[in-house]
Amino acid sequence: MGSNNISFLCTMHKAGFVNIIGAPNVGKSTLMNELVGERLSIITSKAQTTRHRILGIVNDEEHQIVFSDTPGIVDPAYKMHEGMMSFVKSAISDADVLLVMVEAQEKEFKDKEILARLQKTSTPIILLINKIDEVEQAFLEERVAYWKGQLPQAKIFPISALHRFNVDQVLLEIKALLPEFPPFYDKDALTDRPERFFVSEIIREKILLHYKKEIPYSCEVEVEEFKDEPNIVRIRAVIMVIRDSQKGIIIGHQGKGLKRVGTEARKDMEQFLGKKVFLELYVKVNKDWRNNEAQLKRFGYLNR
Repeated sequence: MGSNNISFLCTMHKAGFVNIIGAPNVGKSTLMNELVGERLSIITSKAQTTRHRILGIVNDEEHQIVFSDTPGIVDPAYKMHEGMMSFVKSAISDADVLLVMVEAQEKEFKDKEILARLQKTSTPIILLINKIDEVEQAFLEERVAYWKGQLPQAKIFPISALHRFNVDQVLLEIKALLPEFPPFYDKDALTDRPERFFVSEIIREKILLHYKKEIPYSCEVEVEEFKDEPNIVRIRAVIMVIRDSQKGIIIGHQGKGLKRVGTEARKDMEQFLGKKVFLELYVKVNKDWRNNEAQLKRFGYLNR
């Protein structure tokens, strides 16, 4: 009888979906990459950097944690934004554990409707107050008390995702909250996304870094060809913009802008894929892609 109990304890496995939600730029992608140990989500200082729901999978012998990075909460201006917000809403409903992330200096939760849903949910919530290195201790204590009032059922952790402060404690808390369940994915899986998705995200990151105003938000990247050969990966990708003037800005004088994006993206792709990359990059005008349902389905913003 005793030996059977020991055998059961040794084989017990916990697994679950841990979804990260919060306003744009609170540090969700930085945290996800720290937790997963890989750079899956692109990070820039601009809002709306993350547009899709990206899974990152952490495995050890007894646990499988399926993290989900979601777009920042925005007021929808296009059908694309509506699709992005549907990812956030589904993240609340299908989580085993919710990581709700706020900045230390954030005065209130951005979306009242989502806050009301969080207040009613029975899903365990870990509320993370990020960027605590930017505030004084007394101010932080005041914010902890405020958020405890907003989400009384939440366990609160002050953290710095960038400096990894308290991140390991958050991971321990997540493991304690996970339900007993067999793994959802192969134990060596890192994500549910194909390599060509990350290729398009790397290109989009370079656009976010190097172009200002509305340009990054008007762009979509589509990988038209991804040929994985023994010694090289051949990639052809198109950057779509909504106006002719934006096409000229992306390409730049004598093609220098596009060349910079391509060179930097190729280097990151080679590191990510572990192989030489030959990258062909083009720009074309696609005027209504942000409001066109068929195209948004093709790009993964709406369900097919």
